[in-house]
Amino acid sequence: MNQTFSGFARLLHWLMAAMILAMLFIGIGMVSSVNAYGILVAIHRPLGAAILLLAAVRLVYRLAVPTPPLPAAMPGPMKLIAHLSHYALYALMFAVPLVGWAMLSAGAYSVELYGALRLPPILPHDLPLYAGLRTAHTVLAILLFVTFLAHLGAALLHALVFRDGVFESMAIARHGRSTDGG
Repeated sequence: MNQTFSGFARLLHWLMAAMILAMLFIGIGMVSSVNAYGILVAIHRPLGAAILLLAAVRLVYRLAVPTPPLPAAMPGPMKLIAHLSHYALYALMFAVPLVGWAMLSAGAYSVELYGALRLPPILPHDLPLYAGLRTAHTVLAILLFVTFLAHLGAALLHALVFRDGVFESMAIARHGRSTDGG
């Protein structure tokens, strides 16, 4: 496989990977630490908004610009799993922050971005809804983490075992011909 994702697509991919991984660990820290809760929440909320914004940019870019093809020799079931896992990642990159925003709205908490800049509530204040959305946010975050780990495992499998160019197509340092895909 000689084609690679564009520099912009690779930048979005790796930036979002770092942000999502940081966000997941910040979320774990929030629920397990009383002393650091305030500072972690102050990071968690605007980081979630940034992930949501970047997910939208990434989706628009991906729909507008074709991605490099998977290797022709890759078995059909593997291609299907690759496509389904990407759909799951995109769905979760939207669902986790949107459910978090909805949860905070239902709990009458603001989503502070920076200083006085806040996101508007997207749901009315409703404590039972807040409780349900809090559980949903946690479950979706765990699903995102599991999907993230599966994606990482597949990337390493392609890089170290299959050596079929799939990993290299999204690697920061790369060789080969670039397409505009993302």
